[in-house]
This record gives sequence, structure tokens and C-alpha cells, in this order.
Amino acid sequence: MNEFIGMFSESDPQSVSTSVQLLLLLTVLSLAPSILILMTSFTRIVIVLSFVRTSLATQTMPPNQVLVGLALFLTFFVMAPTFNEVNEEALQPLFNEEITLDEAYERAATPMKEFMSKHTREKDLALFMNYAGMERPETIQDVPLTTLVPAFAISELKTAFQMGFMIFIPFLVIDMAVASVLMSMGMMMLPPVMISLPFKILLFVLVDGWYLVTHSLLQGF
Repeated sequence: MNEFIGMFSESDPQSVSTSVQLLLLLTVLSLAPSILILMTSFTRIVIVLSFVRTSLATQTMPPNQVLVGLALFLTFFVMAPTFNEVNEEALQPLFNEEITLDEAYERAATPMKEFMSKHTREKDLALFMNYAGMERPETIQDVPLTTLVPAFAISELKTAFQMGFMIFIPFLVIDMAVASVLMSMGMMMLPPVMISLPFKILLFVLVDGWYLVTHSLLQGF
């Protein structure tokens, strides 16, 4: 413990460099959840997967841990090129003391901005820029992250809900058909969800639903 504290009190350049890297690592780790949720594809993926479970009406199947874990790995898969670019252009030069911390931040922000700009609607971006009284930027690099991140987030929410709506439609048709059959048979006391659940699961399995959902998510990026 004393060695850890002493690391920050040393005036040796090597010790100072190590201290800065450690502080940078701790800062990134503390912000990692927010970065992962709002600056990557995680939001869209986890919402769409949640819509799938809700439309099937399987309650907690798959469990939350499975959905979040699948969303995380799909996010890493989708963001791999961007993360690799951040590592090569910003992190490695910084750790090798080739660039300063400010330069590393600018280099790391560039690929993230490029990814988010591809999936951000102009209307959503204009909303925050007009509120902040900013002029129209010439390039995406002129847009600050404080403006681009919330615009990207609400764009992803809209896209995720649009996909969720399309997922709901076939299962809603099954629910309505089962409810109509039960009412025509006079079995109004029998919950339609109990009868339609096996048919919805059967339909989802026959069309290879998880493959189709995952394919649609990947194609969207």
C-alpha cells in the first residue's frame, strides 16, 4: 500500500509517467459503463433483445444475464474495428510516450465520432446544436462529444424501438388469433397468453428467430 501511495509522490519522470497512466486507466474504468452504453452499439442491441423476450412473453427467459452478456459480445464484435483504431492511433502512442494526453484524447475521439455520426440522424444532432447555439459544423470533427453523444443515443433509441415494433407484429397476430378462437369457443376465462405462448415459441424456432434478429442487428451497423 505504501509503495502504491509513494508512486504518486515520486518526482522521477518515469514514476510520473507511470502515475499518469494509472490515473488514466482508473478514469477510463470509472467511465467505462457510460462509454459502453452511450457511445457504442450496446443500447440498440440490448433494447432489441429485450423486445424479443417481451414479444414472446416468456417472462425471464432468457434471463437478464444472458441478454446483457450476448449484447456485450455483439457490441465488442461490432465495435472491434473502432476499438482497434483507438488503440493503434491513441493508446499505444500514449503508452509509448510518443504523444501527449490531449493528443491521445483527440485521436481517440476521431474514430468514435465517425462511428456515431454514421448512425445519428441530422434532426437529432440539430436539436442539441440549436439548443447550444452552435453554428453548422463543416466536418464531424467540429462537433463536440457533449453534443454528439446524446444525439447518437436518442437516434439509437428510435432505431431500436422501430425494430422492436417490427418484431412485435407477428407475435401480436398470433395473440389476436388465439384470443378470437377462444372467444368463439366460449372459453373466455382461459388466458389467451397461456395458449399462444407455445405457438409463438414454435414460430420463433421454426424461422430461426435468434439468427434473424442477430443478422438484422449486424446489418444495421
